[in-house]
Amino acid sequence: MRRAFGAAAAVTLAAAGIATGYAVVTQPRAASSTDPVPTGTAPVTRGSVSQRVRIPGTYGFDGSYSVVHQGPLGILTRAAAPGSTVDRGAELYTVDGRPARLLFGATPAYRAFESGMTDGPDVKQLERNLVELGLDPRRRITVDNHFSAATAAAIRRWETAWGVPAGRRTGALALGQVVFLPGALRVGEAAATVGTAVGPNQPVLAATSTTRVVTAPVTADRQGSVKVGDPVTVTLPGAKPLDGTVLRIGRVATTPQETGDGRPAGPATVTVVITVPRGAPDLDQAPAQVSIATAVREDVLLVPIAALLAKPGGGYRLRLSTGAYADVDPGIFGDATGKVEVAGGLTVGDLVEVPE
Repeated sequence: MRRAFGAAAAVTLAAAGIATGYAVVTQPRAASSTDPVPTGTAPVTRGSVSQRVRIPGTYGFDGSYSVVHQGPLGILTRAAAPGSTVDRGAELYTVDGRPARLLFGATPAYRAFESGMTDGPDVKQLERNLVELGLDPRRRITVDNHFSAATAAAIRRWETAWGVPAGRRTGALALGQVVFLPGALRVGEAAATVGTAVGPNQPVLAATSTTRVVTAPVTADRQGSVKVGDPVTVTLPGAKPLDGTVLRIGRVATTPQETGDGRPAGPATVTVVITVPRGAPDLDQAPAQVSIATAVREDVLLVPIAALLAKPGGGYRLRLSTGAYADVDPGIFGDATGKVEVAGGLTVGDLVEVPE
């Protein structure tokens, strides 16, 4: 349970949010008890309420990867098209007609894979991929750091699937034949043009992961109020709101460029990355609106925000259906529910007056 904000703190928070470009839910203007407006009643309830901050974000794909050629100098003869998805084992590009295929792993390919090579974690990474590709049907590979006869046999099966003639299957992979990256890729753009020469260490493609996310800047002073795993509501153009989750929060704050008088153009911010559910709209680099709960209170008394009245001398009160008044201390204001947390001489089921 997060610490509740008091009424005065909520007003201060709202003012600060407006000053920094945030749209924060603020306290409503309390109606005077003498306002001649028709009224109805609403019950005091018990439940949860959250205070949210709204910030603009960008809907796209997570991560940024550069697909770099590590084979010998040659002519780029084919490359995956921008917008396409490349999964484990599929071709990323070809040089001199020789494909470079995607495998999953954190360690980049830095040497050829062949019988007699020294042990290493890159071998274990390769073997894990060969197993995942179904190239070890008899389960003879021991996924470890050693390149074994079973490893070579699995590569030959892979060569067979490529259409390599029987007499030319080597059971080995030259440097540049496989590219290790963390997962499936979505190609963003070409970094080299088909028909031109590419050499070692030259980027060929720019890509992202296939995971859809929203990235949004949060001012550094609010960083502590947002946690990994927090629920988030994401609104995209022409779509229903989506339930997202905070995936990660940046640790390095970025300060906007200075204005003409040498002052920053805005407050320092950190980037929050938010996942969205599968089946989200097929958009990229689209504007998004993000609503993050910065404070949550559970199992508290709730009344409609419109029921709050200004109390002479300061503070708030409610008018009960009996005509009596009850002094209250407001807590969290929830825009999603239109209710506010209150503490005072109330019980669940009490009826309070609200404007009709």
